[in-house]
Formats: sequence, structure tokens, C-alpha cells
Amino acid sequence: MSVNKVIKRISTSLVRDMKKNGEKISMLTAYDFSTARILDQAGVEILLVGDSAANVFAGYDTTLPMTLDHMIYHAASVARAAQRAMVLADLPFGSYQGSTEDAYNAAVRMMKEAGVHALKLEGGLEIIDNIKKIIQSGIPVCGHLGLTPQSIYQFGDFGVRAKQETEALKLKEDALALQEAGCFAVVLEKIPANLAEEVSKSLTIPTIGIGAGAGCDGQVLVVNDMLGLTQDFKPKFLRRYLQLAEDIKQAAAQYVSDVKSGDYPNQNEQY
Repeated sequence: MSVNKVIKRISTSLVRDMKKNGEKISMLTAYDFSTARILDQAGVEILLVGDSAANVFAGYDTTLPMTLDHMIYHAASVARAAQRAMVLADLPFGSYQGSTEDAYNAAVRMMKEAGVHALKLEGGLEIIDNIKKIIQSGIPVCGHLGLTPQSIYQFGDFGVRAKQETEALKLKEDALALQEAGCFAVVLEKIPANLAEEVSKSLTIPTIGIGAGAGCDGQVLVVNDMLGLTQDFKPKFLRRYLQLAEDIKQAAAQYVSDVKSGDYPNQNEQY
């Protein structure tokens, strides 16, 4: 007799418990149904629908061109695939940095139209009122500090952030403010490992690192990067688990050859 296995959705409370229990949290980006389903089945706890879709899907140099409609499309695709993973979606540049009302409306649209479980916003004290409003409305929020790609033109480059004492102190203040505002987690991107570990130990909410060392409570990578689909992006923190770009290129070349030679389709591949 077969028994249907109950799939327990990864929730914000479960993520907090993972930190308490010393269990590391895995996060990968996802932008489409097929990939999200595979990652969900693999056991990834959080699927981040990142505005990095602007880079890996659309070929932009920055994440700034992503609109709320773009993000809702990608996020809804991922949400339909995920049976167990938490689906966390970025609010895109320009949708939440203005008035509290605009931020709230963008957050509600994402939750209602995409069906995601939580939202990620970049920034600290400068947007804390907007974050509080979203959280008070019942929407879980994950913060994002360090290198915040939506502010790339302010930074000037994609280098390591918070190396100087002044910026490091501000990051610590921002992290505590996000926790006090009610954020359930915070992403720390491309900051010194010792600072990330210090912040992680100072918070009761989990930290998810990308280029922030092993002291964080979890890690996130862009799935296209870790699978080797992107070829010209080679930061120090990136570990490529596959080289899919080369495999796909070889498969496509073989397909071209088979079509031209008449080998495809053969007798068993037609009706």
C-alpha cells in the first residue's frame, strides 16, 4: 500500500528554526517553471526569483531595466513549480524606493498576481519605513545589504562592499534595523567574510551570503552561474557545479549535423 508523502512547505518560521538549530540554508535563483521544478525536487529550501533575470535572461548589464510586470511573470512561473521550496521574489528598482504607498502597492501586486511567499528588498535605514509598512500588512520581507545591484551606479562598480570602517558600521546598523523592522532574513552580498560572520552572530534572523564567506547561515548563487551557463562571469566566490554551456553547444552542434545528414529523424522517430 502506497502512502502519499506530505510535503511541508518551507516557511519563514522554518528558516528561522534552521538558524537556531545550526542547519545551513540553501538558496538558488530561479526564473522559469522547468528549472524551478528541478531545483525544488533537488531540495533547495528557497528559490529566489531575482531581478538578475535582467542579466541572465535578457542580457542587460544591470538589473535596473526589470519592471514589476517582468518580475511578476517570472515569479508566477516559479511559484507554479515549487511544491516545497519557499519562493522569494525581488521587488525591482523603482517599485519600492519612493513613497510608502507605492512600495505597499508593488508588494501587494507581487503577492497577489505571482503567488510568491515572501519579498526581497535592497537597502537599510533609507527604506525602513517602506519595509515596515509591507511587513505590517502581513507580507514577509527579506533584506539585502552589502553590494546592492540596484544601486550600482551609486557604487560605480561591482566590487566588495563595506571594506572601510564607516560603511561596515552602517551595514551593521542597517542589519539590526531590518531585524527590528520584522524582516525574517537578510542577504549579505559581496562583503568581507569576517564582517558577514560578525553580523550573522549578532542577529537572531538568518543571513544568506553571496560572496560573503562561510560564516553566514546560508548561501545563494545565481543558478545560471553555478550550472556553467554563463561563461564570462567568474567572480572569486562562484563555484561551477556543471559546464552546461559547453554541453549544450556540443548537443546543438550534433543536432545540426544529424539534421543535415538526414540521420534525424530516423524510422523510430516518426509517425
